[in-house]
Amino acid sequence: MADATRTNSAAATHDPDVAGRTLVIDRIFKASPDKVFKAWTDPAILVQWYGPEGFHIRDLKIDPRPGGAHRGVMVAPDGNAHTASGVYREIDPPKRLVMTWAWEDEKGMRGHETVIEITFHAAPGGTRMHLVQQIFETADQRDGHREGWSSSFNKLERLFA
Repeated sequence: MADATRTNSAAATHDPDVAGRTLVIDRIFKASPDKVFKAWTDPAILVQWYGPEGFHIRDLKIDPRPGGAHRGVMVAPDGNAHTASGVYREIDPPKRLVMTWAWEDEKGMRGHETVIEITFHAAPGGTRMHLVQQIFETADQRDGHREGWSSSFNKLERLFA
């Protein structure tokens, strides 16, 4: 397993303030780019790994096409529900996926929106997945998402074991 997490990327930005609120994760998975891409776009697979360790997903709805929506409720071990939603901007199987992301409050109002860009590249032994999520309001939010995504990707890695 290779897991390199960086918080600034020349590809993302040269502005130090924006770089400090940008999340970059590189991960190698032992599966083809097709399979890793499908894990993001097939709800039957996505529900198995989406959300940090100990969380489960309910009410997952995805329409993976440009302009299509995604929404899912992550339920924590303590029962607290956290809803995330957004819109797919680009779908280029099995190379690239771009979508917006925001948390919703209990009334369904969306908070600060970030953009997630994921690219998939064939690599020795599998696929290198490169995720950039930006621009967070704070570095603390970025760090919280780093923990959540890294935990989720551990679950995804086990699906390919």
